[in-house]
Amino acid sequence: MAAPADFLNFIDVNKDRFIQRLARAVEIPSVSGDPAHREDVFRMASFLETQLKQYGVETKAVELGTHIMDGQTLKLPPAILGRIGDDRAKKTILIYGHFDVQPAQLSDGWDFPPFELTRDEKTGRLYGRGSTDDKGPIFGWINVLDAHHTLNKPLPVNLRFCFEGMEESGSEGLDEFILAEVKKGKDSWFDGVDAVCISDNYWLNTRTPALTYGLRGISYYRVTVSGPARDLHSGAFGRMVHEPMTDLIILMSKLVDPQGNILIPGIDEMVPPPDEEERHLYRNIDYSLEDVEISTGAKITISEDKASALMGRMRSPSLSLHGIEGAFYGAGGKTVIPAKVTGKFSIRLVPPQTPENVDPLVVKFLSAEFAKLGSKNSINVEDLHGGKPWVEDYKHWNYEAAHRATEAVYKQAPDYMREGGSIPVTLTFAEALGVNVLLLPMGRGDDGAHSTNEKLDTSNFIEGTKLLGSYLHEAGAGTKAR
Repeated sequence: MAAPADFLNFIDVNKDRFIQRLARAVEIPSVSGDPAHREDVFRMASFLETQLKQYGVETKAVELGTHIMDGQTLKLPPAILGRIGDDRAKKTILIYGHFDVQPAQLSDGWDFPPFELTRDEKTGRLYGRGSTDDKGPIFGWINVLDAHHTLNKPLPVNLRFCFEGMEESGSEGLDEFILAEVKKGKDSWFDGVDAVCISDNYWLNTRTPALTYGLRGISYYRVTVSGPARDLHSGAFGRMVHEPMTDLIILMSKLVDPQGNILIPGIDEMVPPPDEEERHLYRNIDYSLEDVEISTGAKITISEDKASALMGRMRSPSLSLHGIEGAFYGAGGKTVIPAKVTGKFSIRLVPPQTPENVDPLVVKFLSAEFAKLGSKNSINVEDLHGGKPWVEDYKHWNYEAAHRATEAVYKQAPDYMREGGSIPVTLTFAEALGVNVLLLPMGRGDDGAHSTNEKLDTSNFIEGTKLLGSYLHEAGAGTKAR
């Protein structure tokens, strides 16, 4: 059932108003990983809840408890639940998204203020932190509600919403809430859900829409090496004491090689190699090494084979080093020996890997390598957060509806892909609700989520809004027997 013409026209006519609303959301620096911005995350939750209510959605802000971040006990941002429609003849779709964002500062290398939505009229790009991850998609759903409400059109499905403010920091508290809520049965906000749709990822390239049926999981680690009671002068103590920075650099150099091979024994070996049939699937995806270069801005792919490059992103585990805290940064020639330094890294997981079967290997390896150094410093390895990988049935009616909607809006069939990123709640919904979960991307492969100059093309925001609405109409075709 195609989306009505007046709905599609409404989206076009109200483009500028929709962009202005997205700008209001981007202006709220809802950085969940920075305690200084915790109140902004709460402010973003309130703004979003107000928008939902405006279009007839019944809402509930659910408290998720507290957690400790950077030595502080903080209140977790609420999960914003919503529901509209209770027609037992209609399917019920649960929409998930997150309203928190990654940290961003102009000094990071942004060409625009990160928490202002900058509209480049020449290119059609909308620059700002959260524009594509994940405020643009969330407000795409708000636009769909706006259109149906203003046009006085009934929604083709019953909708349930679950929006959170901690996805960029491990979705703390959300899994426990979902599992507890599901146990309420008929009294649960998730009762009767037939399928889930998440728009929190991207096309592989800049030209071909996609449907995503798999995600890598993640285990995120912090390894801390401590030594002296305070920072020391390197002229006074260099070569006299064991230096924490030296130990940490050696340890981190032993985790992964320049070709991406994970050097921790047993991790790469968990994953069976692809057969020829699977390789063929990757060869058929509309993607090239040039697309990698466009997204990264450099010719730095590890493999010159497209299928191998795609498998490196989608079906192989990866280990990335993210940074070191406690070291000296900035101008000048400060010659300090840091007393304590912390390295951060993560492993993206694929089936059959899980945080539970990978974590012990990481801790054992780092402890053994540290012992080899003969250092008198001390080491502490922490698993900060993790999520399991997920693979879905892409022949389900949920994906078929998204396929038809994509062809209707973009006039071309979507690529089917597994994605390299992680959205831990995806598997939680799939297992707890026992329903199919669809990832329906709005943004392009060059949007730069988590990076400087994050952007969302205006065309993807507007046509993506049409896609989300069209998907609901396709999913709502026919009736559901209760």
